Amino acid sequence: MFCYDYPRPAVTVDIVVISGEAPDVLLIQRKHPPFEGYWALPGGFIEMEESVEASALRELEEETGVTNVPLTEVGVFSNPHRDPRGRVITIAYVAVVKKLLNIEAGSDASEASWFPSSELPILAFDHSQIIRKALDKLK
Repeated sequence: MFCYDYPRPAVTVDIVVISGEAPDVLLIQRKHPPFEGYWALPGGFIEMEESVEASALRELEEETGVTNVPLTEVGVFSNPHRDPRGRVITIAYVAVVKKLLNIEAGSDASEASWFPSSELPILAFDHSQIIRKALDKLK
């Protein structure tokens, strides 16, 4: 492994899955700290040998069982304090599906559920900001 003279940030992906006219947003309940028990977007750290989009599809499947959805990039979220574990930059994606998909919590999720976008619970990290930007992008 190569050592750098300067610290390097970690990179994650977050996925906003939207369905219906309301619309509904797919969230997972976090199984581990930080924000254990809080609702969040499906997502996680990219692996060294995968693209960012491949990571988003993998994390979405691991945490919710959702597969084969088209992804559109929402943006990069890079507030230095967005993650209490350290410097983490995320690339967010949105997937729009025609109907509420069957979901199953897995991996780092203790639960997965659909929520009306107008009635979201308190969310982990900056996920409410990511959802707002995704919804704005779809207008």
